[in-house]
Amino acid sequence: MITEVKPLVEINQQALRLLYQELGVVNAVRFLKQFTAGFGDYTKERDALFGKRTLDEIVAEIENQRARPTSAPT
Repeated sequence: MITEVKPLVEINQQALRLLYQELGVVNAVRFLKQFTAGFGDYTKERDALFGKRTLDEIVAEIENQRARPTSAPT
């Protein structure tokens, strides 16, 4: 059996088209995201965002922000 060897870029394009057709763009992107390694250093980012605050302190801050009235854009 002889098969045509396609360039990888063509295979990727065909696979993306099939995913988009079968899953829709949003779900295809969600599917693909699970295979990406991401970037950055979560530990450093977490420390910069939350420092030594407890979970209760973070939740209280979120609740306070949600309770604030939002002003309409002018």
